[in-house]
Amino acid sequence: MAELNTKQVWKDALESIKVSVSPAIFSTWFNQTHLLGVKEAQGRYVVEVGCSSAFVKTTIESRYWGLVQDSLTKVLGGPIDLIFLVKQPPEDRGLNSAPAPLFQGSTTFAQELSSALLKARLRPGFTFDNFAVSSSNQMAWAAADAVSQSPGEAYNPLFIWGGVGVGKTHLMLAVGHSIVSRRPDTKIVFCSGEEFTNDIVEGIRNKTTQAFREKYRKLKGLFIDDIQFIAGKNTVQEEFFHTFNAVTGAGGQIILTSDRPPSEISKLEERLRSRFEAGLIVDISPPDFELRCAIIQIKSKERGIELPMDFVQIIAGNVESARKIEGFLIKLASEARIKKTEISPELIKGILGKGEEEIGGRIKAGPSDVISAVSKYFSVGKKPLLGPSRARPIARPRQILMYVLRTQLGLPLEEVGRLVGGRDHTTVMHAVEKITELASSDVQIREDLLGIKNSL
Repeated sequence: MAELNTKQVWKDALESIKVSVSPAIFSTWFNQTHLLGVKEAQGRYVVEVGCSSAFVKTTIESRYWGLVQDSLTKVLGGPIDLIFLVKQPPEDRGLNSAPAPLFQGSTTFAQELSSALLKARLRPGFTFDNFAVSSSNQMAWAAADAVSQSPGEAYNPLFIWGGVGVGKTHLMLAVGHSIVSRRPDTKIVFCSGEEFTNDIVEGIRNKTTQAFREKYRKLKGLFIDDIQFIAGKNTVQEEFFHTFNAVTGAGGQIILTSDRPPSEISKLEERLRSRFEAGLIVDISPPDFELRCAIIQIKSKERGIELPMDFVQIIAGNVESARKIEGFLIKLASEARIKKTEISPELIKGILGKGEEEIGGRIKAGPSDVISAVSKYFSVGKKPLLGPSRARPIARPRQILMYVLRTQLGLPLEEVGRLVGGRDHTTVMHAVEKITELASSDVQIREDLLGIKNSL
C-alpha cells in the first residue's frame, strides 16, 4: 500500500462529515478528534481515531459511528474497521528545531496577544474551543460564531439573554478572544453594565466625561454584560445611546447580555429598546443532561481531574447549572485532597447528600411545602404518600420526597424519616442513594426533580 497522508485522509473525511451534521455538533465533537493511523490488512483498512476525552469517544462511538465509517470508506476506497482511542494529538516536534527568528516572532506575537486581551479586559480561558454546544444553546453559539467571523456585519447588536450560569458571558468573551487573536490591534472593551455606569459617574464627578467618550466611542467592539443594570438611570442611558450610535455608525460591533429580553427590561428607554431589537436577540436555555455532561468533562479536564463516564453522569443528573458544576468540582477536588482518597461514587454521593448549600444554594421552602409539592406533582394524596404502601406509584414519589427533603432542605436523616411516616434513617439513606443513581440515567426522574424544584 502506498503511504497515506493521514492528515489529508482525516481532513477529507471531516469535510464529508461536516455536510451531514450541524456546525454546532461538528465544532463540539469532531473538532476534538484526529487520525492516529491507518493500516491495511487482508484487503481492509484498520483506522485508529484519537479523541480528546472519554466523553468525546463515547459520544462519537454511540451516535456517529456509521457516519465516520461511511466517510472514511469513501476517502480510502475500501472497507474499514474503526477503533476509537482516548489520545491527545502528537505534539509538533518541529517547533524546537525551527529557526530562531520564527520562534522569536511567535513569542512576540504571543506577548502582543496577551497584552491585547488584558487591555480589552477579556478573561483568559473563555473561548469557543471550551464552550460545549447542544440544542439549548446552539442558536446563540451559531450567532456568536458568525459575529466573530464578521464583526459589525453579521448581527449588530447581538443581544443574548438567559438565566444565571447558562453561558452568556462565556460566549461574549469567546467572540472577543476570536477577534483579538486574529487582529491584536483591534480596539475592544468588555465590561459589565455596573462598570459602565461607574465610569460615567466618575467622569461627571471628576469632569472627565470627554476622556470617557474617547474610551468608549472609538471602539471596534463594545461588549457589555448585564445591560439591564443601566435601566432607570437616565444619564447613563443617555450616554449609552450616543455611545451605541457612535460605535455602530463607525462599523463597530456591540454585544449585550441580560437576564431577560429587551421587551421585559422595565425602565429601559424606548429608543434603546428599539435599537436592541433591531439586531438579533437570542436566548440560552438551562443546560440539558447531555450538555451538563460535556461541561463537567471540560471543567474537570481544566482542573486536572479524571472522571469516568459513570461519575460524570451521577454529577450531571444532580447538579443543574454550569456554575454549580464548577462549585461542585472544586468541592470534590478539595474533599479528595483533604481526605487523601481517590474520587469515587461514594465521595460524589456523599457531597451531593450534604445538600446544595455547598455547591450553589438550596430552594427556599419548608418541609410541608415540599410534601405538598410532591403530592401535587404526582397527583398522590398526602396520606398514602406518607403511609405504609409499597406500591410503585406511591413508593417512587415517596423516595423522591425523601431525596428532596434531604438534599434540598439539608434535613438530618432522622428528621426526614420522622416527616415521611416515621421511617428509619436507613430507609432514607437508601432512598437518597437510589434517586441519586437514577437521576444520572433516567430522563423522567430528572424531569420530575426539575418540575418539583421549579414549583417550589
